[in-house]
Amino acid sequence: MTTLPIATGRQSLTLLARILSCHRAMVVAALLWTALSAAATVAAPLLLGSLVDAVRASNAPQTTGVAAGICAVALAGAAATALVLRATERLGAHVAADLRAQAVHRTLELPPAVLENAGRGEVASRVTEDLENLVTSVPLVAEVLRALVTVMLSAAGFLTLDWRLALAFVVVFPIYALSLRAYLPRAALLWTQERSLAAERGRVLLESLHGRNTVSAYRMAALQTRRLATASGDNLAASLRAARSYLWFSKSMNAAEAIGLSAVLLTGYWLVRADLVTVGAVTAAALLFHRLFTPLGTLLLSFDAVQRAQASMARTAGVLLVPPPAAGRQERPGAPGTVAVTVCGLRHAYDGVPDVLTGIDLDIPAGTSLALVGGSGAGKTTLANLIAGTFPANAGRITLTGPDTTVDVADLDPAVLRDWIGLVSQETHVFTGTLRDNLTYAAPDAGDDRLLSALAAVGARDWASRDLLDTAAGPLSPAQAQQLALARLLLRDPPVVVLDEATAEAGSAGAGDLERAAAGLIEGRTAVVIAHRLTQARACDRIALLEAGTIVEIGTHDDLIARGGAYTALWSAWSHSATSTT
Repeated sequence: MTTLPIATGRQSLTLLARILSCHRAMVVAALLWTALSAAATVAAPLLLGSLVDAVRASNAPQTTGVAAGICAVALAGAAATALVLRATERLGAHVAADLRAQAVHRTLELPPAVLENAGRGEVASRVTEDLENLVTSVPLVAEVLRALVTVMLSAAGFLTLDWRLALAFVVVFPIYALSLRAYLPRAALLWTQERSLAAERGRVLLESLHGRNTVSAYRMAALQTRRLATASGDNLAASLRAARSYLWFSKSMNAAEAIGLSAVLLTGYWLVRADLVTVGAVTAAALLFHRLFTPLGTLLLSFDAVQRAQASMARTAGVLLVPPPAAGRQERPGAPGTVAVTVCGLRHAYDGVPDVLTGIDLDIPAGTSLALVGGSGAGKTTLANLIAGTFPANAGRITLTGPDTTVDVADLDPAVLRDWIGLVSQETHVFTGTLRDNLTYAAPDAGDDRLLSALAAVGARDWASRDLLDTAAGPLSPAQAQQLALARLLLRDPPVVVLDEATAEAGSAGAGDLERAAAGLIEGRTAVVIAHRLTQARACDRIALLEAGTIVEIGTHDDLIARGGAYTALWSAWSHSATSTT
C-alpha cells in the first residue's frame, strides 16, 4: 500500500510561516503583548529585591516608591498577560482555520487512485485526528513564546544584579541540555509511531462501520472486534511508551530546578558574607529564578507536546505535499447527443495485480448507449471508471469528439471534466443538509422548477415534493438515494454519462422504477452502463461482454442472441434465475 508523504520539519515550518504571513497584524500584536508581559514578570522580582534593601536601610521614601512600582508592574503584567492570551487565541484560531481549510481542500482534490492506495483510514486520520491534535496545541505556542522571552529577559536581569549570580543561574543549563539530548530523539520516534498506529486503528474502525452489512452477513463481528482491539492495544502501548519517556524527562527537570535554586542561594550567601552584593540582590536573584520555574518548565516540558504537535503537523502537511492535479484543457462540451467516445488500446493494472484490462478498443457514437456485462472481475468497473476519468489508464487513449473539438479525457482540466462526463456509481452519498442542498451541488443556480423537474424525471416526485425541498434529506432508502444521484446528474446535464451499476441497490421492489429513471437519463446522451440486470443491458443500443479484461462479444441484444455465443449463455442463465426468483 502506497502511503501519503510526511512533511519534514523544514517543510512544516515553511507551511506555518506561509500561513502566519497572511496575518501579520495579529502576529505583531501577539509579539508586542508577549514582550510586555515577560518584562513585567522579570521586573517584579528585581523591584522586590530593591524593596528589601530599602527596608533594611530604613529608607521610607524609597520603600514607598518601590512598593508603588511593584503594584504598577503587577497591574501592567496582568493586563499584558490578558492581552497576550486574547491576541494569541485569535491568531491561533485563524491559523488553525487556514490549515484546516487547506488540508481538507487538498484532500478533496486528491486523485481517487491516491486515496485508494493510501487507504481511507490514513487520509481520514490526517484531516481529522491529526489536524485536531494540532489545533488543540495552538495555545501552547503562545505559552512557549512567552516563556522564551521571559527566560531571555531574566538572563539580562541576572546580569544587572551580579555576574556571579548569573553564572550560578547558568549552571542549570547543562543539565537541561543533557536531558533534552537524551529525550528528544526518542520522543520524536515514539510520537510518530503513536500517530501511525492511531491511523491504523481508525482504518480498522472505518472499515468495520462502512462494511457493516458484509460484517453482519458473514458474522465477522467478533473478528473485526478482535482486529480493532489489537489495533487499539498497539496504539495504547505506543502511547504508554511515550508517556513513560515524558515522565522521566519531567523528573529530570525537577532535579535541575532544585540544583539551580540551590546554586543561586549558596552563591548569594557567599557573596553577602563577602559583602560583595546586597541581601536585596540575592533575594531578587532567588525570586527571579523561582519565577523562572514556570516558563522554564513550559519550555522544556512542552517539548513533549511539541513533539506530538510536530508529528501531527508533519502528517497534515504531508497531504499538502501531494501535487494538485495539473491544469488541463478548458474546452466546454457540446450539447447532449453530440459527443462520441473512442477507446484505443486501453490497458490497466493495479499495484501488484495482473492486467485488469488488456487492449480495449471501443467506438461509442454520439447519442448512443453501450452496456458492459460480464462476470465479477471481468474489468467492467475499471473500464467505466477509466472512461469517466476517475483515474488514468496505464496505456491507451480515451477521446471525446464533439461538434467542434476532440479532447483526450486525460488532458481535460478537473474543473471541466464533469461537464463532459457524469458518473453515478453504486455507492451514493447523501450529504447532511436539505434536499435542495444535495441537488444544488450539481447546479448551484437551479431554481425550484428545475429541481422538481429533475426529480420528476427520475421518478422521485412521490417522495420529494416542493414542500420538502428545504427539509433534511435523510434518511433515504437505497433506491431514493440512487434517484437523488440520478437527479444530480441530470441537473449537471453532461453529454456523456457513465452508470456503474447505478440501479443495483434498489432491490426487486424499486428496480423497475430506477431502471426507468436511468433509461430516461441516458436517452439522447452518449452512455456507458454497467448493467446489474440484463433487462437494462437489453435496453441499450449495444452490449459489450467482457471476460478477463477483454471484450469477447459486442453488438445489439438481438444480434448477440442470434450468434448463440457467450452472451446467449449468460442471458439464458440470467433469465432462468430471474424466473426462478419470481
